[in-house]
Amino acid sequence: GRQLPEGRRATLASALELEGTVLREGRLTQFVANNLERRIRLSGAPRGEPPAAGGGSSIPAIDPAALQDVVALAGQVAAQVDELLRNVHCGLQALTALSVGCIQTYRDGVESLGEAADLSIRAMYALVARCEELDRAMQPVPALAKRIRDMKGTLERLEGLCK
Repeated sequence: GRQLPEGRRATLASALELEGTVLREGRLTQFVANNLERRIRLSGAPRGEPPAAGGGSSIPAIDPAALQDVVALAGQVAAQVDELLRNVHCGLQALTALSVGCIQTYRDGVESLGEAADLSIRAMYALVARCEELDRAMQPVPALAKRIRDMKGTLERLEGLCK
C-alpha cells in the first residue's frame, strides 16, 4: 500500500466506526460490520431493486453449522500454519548452526594456513642463511683445487723425469 495523509486516515476510521466495530492491534486493523447478514443480502440484490422484506431474498440464510465448520477449518489452518512456522524456525536454526560451523572451520583453516606460511618463510630464511654459510665455507675450495692441480702437474713431471 500507499500511505494516506493522517487526516484522511482519521476520516476513513470515523466512517468505518459508524458502520461497525473497528479493532486495532499494532498494524493490524479489524472491521466487523453491523447487520452483516442484511448487508450480504443487500449486496446480492440486483441494482435498482429494493431487497425483499422477510426471507424472500435470493441469498439463502447463513447456516450456523456451516459457520461452525468454517471456524473449525480456520482453527485447523491456524494450527497447520503454526506447525509450519515451527518447522521453518527449526530449519533456520539448523541452517544457522551449519553456517556457523562452516565459518568456524574456514576461520580455523585460515589461521592454520597463516601459521604454515609463517613457518615456511622462517624455514626459507634459515635455508638461505645456511646456503650463505656454505658459500663462505666453500670460498677456499677453488684455490685449493688449483693447488691440487698444480701438485698433480708437478707429480706428473717428476714421474716423467723418473722414467
